[in-house]
Amino acid sequence: MDISDLLSYSIPSIITGGVAYYFFSSFLNFSAKEKQLDVLTQKKKESLPIKLQAYERMILFCDRIHPVKLQHRIAPIGSDAKSYALLLIANIEQEFEHNMVQQIYISDTSWTAVIAAKTAIINKLNQLKTSFNTAKKLKEGILKEYTATSSPSDTAISILKTEVKKLL
Repeated sequence: MDISDLLSYSIPSIITGGVAYYFFSSFLNFSAKEKQLDVLTQKKKESLPIKLQAYERMILFCDRIHPVKLQHRIAPIGSDAKSYALLLIANIEQEFEHNMVQQIYISDTSWTAVIAAKTAIINKLNQLKTSFNTAKKLKEGILKEYTATSSPSDTAISILKTEVKKLL
């Protein structure tokens, strides 16, 4: 047996081995990618209810800080407009702190809208508290202000609903 016979037997074996290796490694890579896709799909399926719950809570927060609903829910302790406005603001801050962790589960756009709504409402309450002497007059002023224009919380709710539609 000479070298040409050895090459004639070994070259087809090497080529067959190379092709088998190529197909086997391609199959393993495809299988690994398929498993990663399945895991990712499963994670998304498991996280969707948590995200939806976060959006629900933030919509509820925005609804609860709507100035008209807020002043209907929280009665003034005294007759002073400034102390009543501070009570309303404290309630907004408390609601916010209770729901702050939801920012993990909602988009940056939604979180920014919620922060903007909260800040705008607090700023408006601070502005209105200097315009009225009594809590009763402040309540009337809030009612007048937010029946004529929409609340920033309504805008935030609209943005949150749009984001939820994207998730579904």
